[in-house]
Amino acid sequence: MRKAYQKVACASYVTRWFSSKSHPLFSFPKRNLGQPSPFTHPHLLKTGEVTPGLTQTEYALRRHKLMALIQKESEIRGGSSDHAVIILGNSTLYMTSDIPFPFHQHNDFLYFCGFLEPESILLLQSKPGHELPSHTATLYVPRRDPGRELWDGPRSGVDGAVALTGVDQAFPIEDFKHVALKLLDEGVTLWYDYVRPSNSSLYSRFLQPLIASKAECRNKIKSPQSLIQQLRLVKSQSEVELMKIAGDITSQAFIETMYCSKAPIQESFIYAKFDFECRARGADILAYLPVVAGGDRANTLHYVKNNQIIKDGEMVLLDGGCEASGYVSDVTRTWPVNGRFSAAQEELYEMVLHVQKSCLNLCISGTSLEDLYSHMLIELAKKLKELGIVRGHYSSSQALKTARRLCPHHVGHFLGMDVHDTPDVSRSLSLQPGMVITIEPGIYIPANDTEIPEKYRGIGIRIEDDVVITEQSPIILSAKCPKEIYELQQVCGQGQ
Repeated sequence: MRKAYQKVACASYVTRWFSSKSHPLFSFPKRNLGQPSPFTHPHLLKTGEVTPGLTQTEYALRRHKLMALIQKESEIRGGSSDHAVIILGNSTLYMTSDIPFPFHQHNDFLYFCGFLEPESILLLQSKPGHELPSHTATLYVPRRDPGRELWDGPRSGVDGAVALTGVDQAFPIEDFKHVALKLLDEGVTLWYDYVRPSNSSLYSRFLQPLIASKAECRNKIKSPQSLIQQLRLVKSQSEVELMKIAGDITSQAFIETMYCSKAPIQESFIYAKFDFECRARGADILAYLPVVAGGDRANTLHYVKNNQIIKDGEMVLLDGGCEASGYVSDVTRTWPVNGRFSAAQEELYEMVLHVQKSCLNLCISGTSLEDLYSHMLIELAKKLKELGIVRGHYSSSQALKTARRLCPHHVGHFLGMDVHDTPDVSRSLSLQPGMVITIEPGIYIPANDTEIPEKYRGIGIRIEDDVVITEQSPIILSAKCPKEIYELQQVCGQGQ
């Protein structure tokens, strides 16, 4: 009953919010803002969207859900009913004194408002006395500055920030210092990620004195991270659709990269080709520095130098993904650059593929990543025994120890706006519909591993897919990326 009431209450809240005649959607500024808008980029955003695929309504609902969780926590612990949540946006980082890196917004800040400009603050303040966890959402953003806009491009300013994101109000960033003084009141519980402050510049300018003083109050500062990660862990249908796009882009980029494989080939070429194909299909950036590891280098799990030559007869392990509209993919494939598996390569590849498929079949509601990890080790040990690499019964402690040694990483992790999304959520948590995970078993046998038959030495293989948990069978977001041996040989062979 409580969950049903919460759903009705949330729907009622958003309906009231959206039906206001003063809603910013009805007075959208007809000018360039600091990020794409439905007016300037109709090919990217529909009316009412803040970022591609995500509407003002969805962002408002996220903020409402966070305040509802805070209210629930307060009721359980008997704390204050007056709460303020502070989430900082990122700063621009610089290569040198005046050459910036491409800006990337802090994902928690982005999750709750969709605002993509640096040096900004989101403040959520509860309204005590209301039946629902009603609140005011306020953005503090950089002022419009014609001098800076000449060099850096347009800024949204106060009016643009409200119109685009749908928050209740916005003010220049300098005004936050006045609000900070009001938050010193002992009756206000402050929710701020003091353990991992995201913006040292904004923190030192506006928050350091507040945090120091607030720490002495009866209601000490609380971190909202566990509540934020609880929300981000389960994706909405809109988020799943965005992750499908990221998965499709990545899959096609893999195909095009495989097609261009021809020994000998430089790892840097494969890196550049994959990067190009992702961006050419609409990705904003790569989700992380990819692993492009030829031959024995595939046994270095996070090999990112990508500066060697892959020789005829060697395989390449490419662990790569893209970010599109704020959501990422994380996919790994391993294939022979000459398009033909050797007998030993094929044996190990089929083993890893079998284990991966077995794990994918168990990606159902109610299981956990820890359960899948245990299953992966047992299946690996079983297959290693069949190849004569493990002796004794496959479920013995020694066999499982060998499996852990040859696959020293976990079976997967949560995925979303970050590659290692919601990192504080336990892998023992039961999987639920809407969660997205990776499944990535591997086998790594360095060239100098004398305990393993010589024909297998120097081979490293990982196969990774992105998976949405549903009420029925899982959705494989990277399903279009080839991984069967005949598929890989066909794609690579076409490019020879």
